[in-house]
Amino acid sequence: MIVDSVKKGLLSGLNTTWSLGKVIFPVTLIVTVLQYTPVLPFIINLIAPLMNLIGLPGDAAIPLVLGNFLNLYAAIAGILTLDLTVKEVFIIAMMLSFSHNLLIESGVAMKTGVKLWVILTVRIGLALLSAVVINLVWQGGSEMAQGTAIGEAAEINGTGAILLHGVIQALSGIGQLAVIVIPLMVAVQIMKDLKWLEAFSKALAPFMKVLGMKPNASMPFVTGLTLGLAYGAGVMISAAKEDNVSKKDMTIAFIFLVACHAVVEDTLIFIPLGIPVLPLLLIRLLTAIVLTMVVAYIWNRTDRVQRKEAVYEQ
Repeated sequence: MIVDSVKKGLLSGLNTTWSLGKVIFPVTLIVTVLQYTPVLPFIINLIAPLMNLIGLPGDAAIPLVLGNFLNLYAAIAGILTLDLTVKEVFIIAMMLSFSHNLLIESGVAMKTGVKLWVILTVRIGLALLSAVVINLVWQGGSEMAQGTAIGEAAEINGTGAILLHGVIQALSGIGQLAVIVIPLMVAVQIMKDLKWLEAFSKALAPFMKVLGMKPNASMPFVTGLTLGLAYGAGVMISAAKEDNVSKKDMTIAFIFLVACHAVVEDTLIFIPLGIPVLPLLLIRLLTAIVLTMVVAYIWNRTDRVQRKEAVYEQ
């Protein structure tokens, strides 16, 4: 059984690498080439004052835009083309951990009955707040991040050399992606086949109560926590319907998940860039727990007050 799981996981990992590589390669190539034209410098200078407010250079807008409208892999493709310090990459990683792939993942939220404005407010708000806090609190991280382009733009001349540089950067990005994604897909497949996700879901039922949700919300919760909102969308939507999860519990679950989902993948993919990933994970997890408990407490308290008022009026 394990052998079959590994085979299916390897195939899934290769397919995922191929699919995402088709995004990373052109994005990396285009962004790299644009660095040697007046287009990118113009955009960077235009938005630099805004980016400086959150401790980032103007060109950091590139991975932020790519990550929010595409995915984290496209954002990493953008990061690979830039000269960024560890602190700057950590800020970008933190922001994108809260706010990425907005189009697809917001669509998933809407299909499960969660209001769009709730998801966007939480995700974008947490991204901006985390960037401001990290910029003010963390005084280290001034060394250059791994894998980023360190001052190569001024040394490369000629169209052919620029294109070659872009191709090398793109292939390097895909290679780093494969190193993370393929083993990850194998692990996920084994977890599925061994029914570990299902067992994990049952074990989390008491924790769901602490977060203010009913136990029947555990399956979509676990799916989003491990596979992510996009990859686990089908399972989450199906589980929400089959287990009759209330709109209230799905909303609370999604508030947790938009702050902390796909915890393994979304954390590991930043390792090649040389940033501290454990703080990245802990900040996401603690933020999600505190935010969810506060929202659930306020929501449940409001419901109790409304029920008392209704009884009093009768």
